[in-house]
Amino acid sequence: MAKPGDALLFSVVRRDHRPWLLMLNAAVATTGGLLLPAALASAVDMALSGTFVLFTVVWLLLLAATEIIGDAIGIVLAASTTSRATAWLRRELSRKLLALGHPSPFAAGDAVSRVTGDCGNAGGIAVTLITLLVTAVSSAGAVVALALLDWRLAAVFVVSVPLAGLLIRTHMRMTADDVLTYQEVSGEVSARLLDSVSGLRTIASAGIAGRETNRVLEPLPRLAAAGAGMWRTQARMMWRAGLLLPAVEVAVLTAAGFGVMQGRLSTGDVLAALGYAALGMGIVGQMTQLTVLERTRASAARIAEVLDTPVPRRPAPKPSNGVIELRNVSVDGALHDVSLLIPAGTFTAVVGASGAGKSTLAAVLGGLSSVDSGEVAGHDSVGYAFERPALLGTTIGRSIGYGTDADEVRVREAAVAAQVHDVLVRLPHGYDTPLADAPLSGGEAQRVGLARAIIRDPEVLVLDDATASLDTVTEAKVDEALTTTLPGRTRVVVTHRPATAARADLVVWLEGGRVRGTGTHRELWDDEDYRAVFTGGQ
Repeated sequence: MAKPGDALLFSVVRRDHRPWLLMLNAAVATTGGLLLPAALASAVDMALSGTFVLFTVVWLLLLAATEIIGDAIGIVLAASTTSRATAWLRRELSRKLLALGHPSPFAAGDAVSRVTGDCGNAGGIAVTLITLLVTAVSSAGAVVALALLDWRLAAVFVVSVPLAGLLIRTHMRMTADDVLTYQEVSGEVSARLLDSVSGLRTIASAGIAGRETNRVLEPLPRLAAAGAGMWRTQARMMWRAGLLLPAVEVAVLTAAGFGVMQGRLSTGDVLAALGYAALGMGIVGQMTQLTVLERTRASAARIAEVLDTPVPRRPAPKPSNGVIELRNVSVDGALHDVSLLIPAGTFTAVVGASGAGKSTLAAVLGGLSSVDSGEVAGHDSVGYAFERPALLGTTIGRSIGYGTDADEVRVREAAVAAQVHDVLVRLPHGYDTPLADAPLSGGEAQRVGLARAIIRDPEVLVLDDATASLDTVTEAKVDEALTTTLPGRTRVVVTHRPATAARADLVVWLEGGRVRGTGTHRELWDDEDYRAVFTGGQ
């Protein structure tokens, strides 16, 4: 039965020429393998007769060399085919996950599991299919070869075919559900583990390590049940196949023995018959590949789930010379019918209690997050800095210039503007210090993230609590530096500090995902509820 990811797997196989090379090589090696038992039989008969035929020996060696060299080439082609297919899947999946934006419908750990494990599994589809196809062709060829030796041998072998087919069908049916469950639960465990790793300090300070461990490991019984189901099915199929193969060989050997007694077959033919019987039952011996195929299809279904997820409506912001306007914007669970006009070149502070929708509003302003309804008219050049920036790049300097072609001078200028230059020059290798060797505090990391936003020279700069870890004096210096470095630019700052709101030209006060009020800090301060935003109701 077709699965959602089967079409994706077909695309993976079709897009590259290497599977065809692999199949051609497999065809040559398989042909050599099918001819080898007959050549070996001729060599045995030659030896028993006490004669020497050069062609027989050379033919045997040539076929053996063909199979050996073909297997070696096949290993190289299989690795190349799998790696290229895996890279393509990871690239397509990563692009889609980035296009889905924030917040993503897929948990971070689960997304990592799909990009790493599932893409790795699905990338091997061409090799798996070719292995099964070659085995099936080899089995069919072995039956033909038995018939050419003696039709009675083929008739004895064919009796086992329905049993082999039943084993294969039963194995695939019983494995499919367990494999899919195993993949899904693995992704869930990865998601929980990543969440815990991200919050290690919080977990340790709260003294709930044991409880968090139990939460992360809670899906393990389902994972174990699915894994045990796969192994039970595998074991059941393997012992049945293990009984079927020798039974078929004994039956063929018995029929060949009667052929020798009646003079229809030679001693070498008996040896060839045993070789062809083993080749014919090769498809049963590929039960593990059938499990791999089901795991591959399950992984492809998980990848296709992401690729088929529609990208949220995120219209490109219209150039507006720094003016940002929201018209009846709503984001499910965060913002409700927000209409807002931020004039060009203004310093706007967004304030509100926790959960008021400040970060969501900041994300919407620059098109970082989609909206469920309404319109956003803003600028297409927006720089972001966050409370907990993810620093990327090989060195601290490249982290500031990440995603740009900025030279060292521009990197330093941005660091100076963000008031972090003096910190970075004291690092072991200055701006060339690897990120892993740069012991930055929370405030220093925030300023590096701010420098990364500054270096892009945006028309609109959005700071989502990006100075929350700075003291008031340093924050004021950063504000002054931004005014000098980015003159006339529109700035939007999410803040909890009254001093920051007091410096702003415009304050947007959010409450429950709605705009409660706009104006200057002085104008809004007369409202007791507004004061409570900063005083906690005291």
